[in-house]
Amino acid sequence: MKKVSFAEFGGPDVLRLVDAEEPHAGPGRIRIAVRAAGVNPVDWRIREGQKLGAHPTVLPSGVGLDAAGVVDEVGEGVEGVEVGDRVFGEGAGTYAQFAVLSAWARMPEGLTFEEAAGYPSVVETALRILREVGVQPGQTLLVSGASGGVGSAVLQIARDRGITVIGTAGAANQDYLRSLGAVPTTYGEGWVDRVRQLGRVDAALDLAGSGVIRELVELTGDPRKVITIADLGAPELGVRFSGVAGSVPAALAVAADLISRGKLHIPVEKSYTLAEAAAAHVDSRAGHSRGRRVILP
Repeated sequence: MKKVSFAEFGGPDVLRLVDAEEPHAGPGRIRIAVRAAGVNPVDWRIREGQKLGAHPTVLPSGVGLDAAGVVDEVGEGVEGVEVGDRVFGEGAGTYAQFAVLSAWARMPEGLTFEEAAGYPSVVETALRILREVGVQPGQTLLVSGASGGVGSAVLQIARDRGITVIGTAGAANQDYLRSLGAVPTTYGEGWVDRVRQLGRVDAALDLAGSGVIRELVELTGDPRKVITIADLGAPELGVRFSGVAGSVPAALAVAADLISRGKLHIPVEKSYTLAEAAAAHVDSRAGHSRGRRVILP
């Protein structure tokens, strides 16, 4: 089979499309024929060699955590899923024609593989950081870097819970944030004053790692009311870096429910082939996205 791999840490140029042996589903696992794989910032962070305790890497390594596809192997002890089922979930080395998943759920009706591949890690992350930051219904949450995949999920989940969200993004994404129920504003010079004019901020999330931790602490008044998934230096300012996943199966169940109820939709901004994985990483790292990017084997 074909898969994307890297034998050394570094820039996008270390990624290679290689021939590899097919993986097989061990106990408690399933294998899928991958129809689409989600592109997440954690993918290029791992490739760069960033020290992420939740994702130890042994070289050479495959790339990718999220995928959607058709079950073609069911491991020992697995129940409730059969060969031929359409599923989405999380595993390892998902930028490939076949991948083994450790967590999965049936795809909601009407969802394409391309769309489904963008949800697993994104929704798990959104649910986790909303829980960790402690924002409650009736309060106001500030989301810095709100137009990407995690931001899109946070905005919609928060709206469903009765939380007001102020979202920052580029000028081109203001209408997009508004369509997801957020009160939008642009980043850049004067953004703190623009946020203040919109009202009190009870909690804040940094999703972009754009050097705004001090300002988020200033706006909330307490570093414990700020969570980042993108700024590894944030703990120096008393802000928690959230990087260890919670229950992915539980997150997939929530995602399936929200999607089925029409409460969650994350658009696919761009699709790439396996051979274009490096370009996908370049684009993901550049930010300014609207929704998700996916790999199509």
